[in-house]
Order: sequence, then C-alpha cells, then structure tokens
Amino acid sequence: MPRRREVTKRKILADSKYNSALVARFINNLLKKGKKSVAESILYGAFDSIENKVKGSPLEVFEKAMDNVKPVLEVKSRRIGGATYQVPTEVLPDRRIALAIRWLIGNARSRVGKSMREKLAAEFMDAAAGRGASVKKREDTHKMAEANKAFAHYRF
Repeated sequence: MPRRREVTKRKILADSKYNSALVARFINNLLKKGKKSVAESILYGAFDSIENKVKGSPLEVFEKAMDNVKPVLEVKSRRIGGATYQVPTEVLPDRRIALAIRWLIGNARSRVGKSMREKLAAEFMDAAAGRGASVKKREDTHKMAEANKAFAHYRF
C-alpha cells in the first residue's frame, strides 16, 4: 500500500468470445507462466463440455456457480492485548469475486480427473447445483464467521 496516493484499479477488458469481464478475469487467474491462449482453450473447452452435458448456456452455469461460491462473511485475525481474535467481517464485492475464482480453480486442480477442462467443467456444474468442494469452502467460511460472532465488536 503506497503512502502518497491511491492505486488506480486497472480495467480488465472483456473476453472476445462471450464479451464478459468476469470470464476474462477468470482466464487471467487460470493462466500459468503467462500462457493466456492455453488458459483460454481450457476454459472454453470446459464451457463446450458444459454445453454438451447441460444443453444450456455455459455462461449461465458459470455465473450461477460464481454466485453460489462467493462468500458474504469471512474472519480476519485481530490482535488485542496479547490475544488474537478471529473477527468476522463482511467481504468487499471485488474480494468476493477473487475468492470465488481462487476457490473454483484450486478445487478444480485438486480434483481427480482426465484433463483440466473436464475437472473445471465438473467443478462449475457442481457449484451451480450447490454442491462440491468450492461451495463447502464457502459454507465453512460462513460457519467460522458465525461461530466468532461474539468478537464482532472488535471490527476495525
């Protein structure tokens, strides 16, 4: 964090195929070693797989999955008088999206499957249906925040 002036947020251009900034942001988080074309082919391949299985719009499944994974509350550590408390705080909208993307990609990578396209497609479909590891991660985060509600008055 700079001391002098505010850091300007860079605009992410929408992707070419679906014209969605959220899809472009997901691709940027998916890529490894700067290989954007590989990341695009993985995500678009996952969307094709979803389209074949669900017989609907893959963008709707993707957005539903993102909505089901976005957390509303999280806990942050706050040190007060030698003790560390887990203080529940609301998650900012930009961080909600970042956490959802990170959880979806991480859980898709940890799945046992044939290719990343299939793993990502399966994770999207599970998250859209309200099940899967990403949704469980969000539920665990909410449970942790609910359990530490007594320390909410330590909020920053």
